[in-house]
Amino acid sequence: MPERTSYDAVIVGGGHNGLVAAAYLARAGHSVLVLERLDHTGGAAVSTRAFTGVDARLSRYSYLVSLLPPKIVRDLGLRFAVRKRTVSSYTPTVRDGRPTGLLVGKGEAHTRTAFAELTGSEREFTAWQSFYGATRRLAERVFPTLTEPLPTREALRAVIGDDALWHALFERPLGELVEETFADDLIRGVVLTDGLIGTFAGAHDPSLRQNRCFLYHVIGGGTGDWDVPIGGMGALTDALADAARRAGAEIVTDCEVTGIATDGRTAEVSCAAGTVGARRVLVNAAPRELARLLGEAPPPPAEGAQLKVNMLLTRLPRLRDTRVDPREAFSGTFHIAEGYRQLEDAYRQAASGALPAAPPSEIYCHSLTDPSILGADLVRQGYQTLTLFGLHTPARLFAADTADHAPTRDRLLAATLAELDTHLAEPLADCLAYDAEGRPCIEARSPLDLDRELGLPGGNIFHRDLAFPYADPEDGHGGGAPARWGVATTHPTVLLCGAGAVRGGGVSGIPGHNAAMAVLEEGAGKS
Repeated sequence: MPERTSYDAVIVGGGHNGLVAAAYLARAGHSVLVLERLDHTGGAAVSTRAFTGVDARLSRYSYLVSLLPPKIVRDLGLRFAVRKRTVSSYTPTVRDGRPTGLLVGKGEAHTRTAFAELTGSEREFTAWQSFYGATRRLAERVFPTLTEPLPTREALRAVIGDDALWHALFERPLGELVEETFADDLIRGVVLTDGLIGTFAGAHDPSLRQNRCFLYHVIGGGTGDWDVPIGGMGALTDALADAARRAGAEIVTDCEVTGIATDGRTAEVSCAAGTVGARRVLVNAAPRELARLLGEAPPPPAEGAQLKVNMLLTRLPRLRDTRVDPREAFSGTFHIAEGYRQLEDAYRQAASGALPAAPPSEIYCHSLTDPSILGADLVRQGYQTLTLFGLHTPARLFAADTADHAPTRDRLLAATLAELDTHLAEPLADCLAYDAEGRPCIEARSPLDLDRELGLPGGNIFHRDLAFPYADPEDGHGGGAPARWGVATTHPTVLLCGAGAVRGGGVSGIPGHNAAMAVLEEGAGKS
């Protein structure tokens, strides 16, 4: 039960963004209440013992960190750390009937040699270096703006200071840039994947959804690096909850919010424990959920497009490409069926209503970089985790099974693992561990599962389509601090602090930070 009947700020949802907002506001002296529907905080950024009787804490939903600004870690005094991966990616393929692949990492010289062995020349590596040199410069300039008031489109363009790069990434479909820059189909596909994580779009989609997704995947931390959270994703949200509580925020779990009412000056939040007054309500939930709580018409449908699979293995499988150690291949992002043509074929098949014949996916082994997520006995025995993220599997493919979408999910899982097996020297099934009840240690989540479990609309991990990180004068939210920070709704007392805010998406804490800054800038009173 909440301790009071009224607060300066009530935060709906105890995911990582809500906890960031709570910690900032409480540190500024505001009375803060966080209400969480589940029996734990963390939202999609949690660690879970997913398999009965097995001492392995897996990052069940979100699993890597890129967009979390060091500023938030410093400001809130978080006891949290990440570790860099020595290998960026490995992409297996078959050339001239021979298993081979591309290993990116282990230093520039090694990567240069890997490109030359795959393609037969220096051209693609030179193009790669130039391309990612440009995205790194972009990251250095854009990332710091994410925790500042929203720039205008022209102001952000001036910050970037490269009209050709601006035109390529902000005004033309990503596929055009990829095709102009690279000739090799496999390398084109590796680049395109960053535009498709959780985003259902083709390379030439005129909406530029793929461009916006790509942008957020290459600017993280000002470097574009994707890091492994030490202790699993739950270590971050546990640290955030601790920081919020230390600052004086009150967190109530097992308390579902059922409605929000506002007269434009103050608000009331109805929940399982009763009604609580608030000067400001910060909603760490999707815009669809906000509309439901306000009793308003829902926004246009959002749709996720991913399959998330967690596994525990007794050992890593051997590869058909015998030049590569499995410990290297799986310590970065392991790309499956992600050649450029394969990705486009999978998109077209899914858009027509069919499961992709060769489902594309990405895999990585958290425990190679951070064995702390496994119990000591499992580490001694050589056990490893695998996390798989499947692409181009939109919610509509599962919704056709009106009674139970499990058969579709199971067919997709089988096809995805079969595609992985084509690059292994032994079936993955031979390497799976078993839980205390004799079941294989593998679990899969479809977009509909994510909607049911986490309230993600259509399983959309970004809550809605990502937006470019500049102010849109046509957003209909007027002026004021919330609009300046990209967290406004149509109600002055209600702010978005989740992934559906401008500059939301990913595990970043940025919307939570920005919503708190908007409240502080407004100078809303403290009780």
